[in-house]
Amino acid sequence: MSGQGQKQAVTRKSGVALWRQIADQIRQAISAGTLGGDGKLPPEMVLSERFGVNRHTLRSAIAALVQEGVLRAEQGRGTFVESRQKLSFPISARTRFSTGLRSQARDRRSSLLAHAVEPAPRRVAEGLGLAEGAAVVRLETLSEADERPVSRATSWFDAERFPGYAEAYAETGSITLAFQRYGIEDYFRKSTLVSARHADAADLADLKLSAGAIVLVAVAVNVDAEGVPIQYAETRFVADRVELSVSTELQ
Repeated sequence: MSGQGQKQAVTRKSGVALWRQIADQIRQAISAGTLGGDGKLPPEMVLSERFGVNRHTLRSAIAALVQEGVLRAEQGRGTFVESRQKLSFPISARTRFSTGLRSQARDRRSSLLAHAVEPAPRRVAEGLGLAEGAAVVRLETLSEADERPVSRATSWFDAERFPGYAEAYAETGSITLAFQRYGIEDYFRKSTLVSARHADAADLADLKLSAGAIVLVAVAVNVDAEGVPIQYAETRFVADRVELSVSTELQ
């Protein structure tokens, strides 16, 4: 399709800001190959006409995509599609962040953002096989690949079985190594449910995204060798940086 393309509609009464709608449509068009196929976006005037908005609104959309790493703006040259390939994160019976991206990123690290001991919400209690309101350890963690944030996770663990788990994680920087301190040498993925939504305020800040950005949400339960649930996790992956590859073992 040429740079002019077909005029695309935005909904002014949808409740979603016009610039965000345009940003999403530009992202989708790039993915579909109908925009930026030569690596460069058409001029602002062409895009403004295509989306039926003024240049100020268009520039807000482009600025958001630049911040998210989808586009790259070069002074005096124009706006280019960032060609950095998405990371492919495998979800299998032995899903591990450190090994899942080993061949795709030189540097992989996870850090602890916050933690607390709290009553288990219903969904967490059901996932861990606990009574609703039972004490659980909650961890908020951030994972990066080559200094780019790729995911933010909230994980819960049985506080009675894993006392001090937050400290173990903080010292090791690894779920796997932290579990080893409790005698768990191996664990397995029981289930994974994947969906997509707009990033919330905390994810926007920690994943360095702009308002309205999309995250892939993987809700998972990990179990020990006896099949007892040991971790309930909700991980948000940046949709423009990561794609999820689900093994047939979990389908």
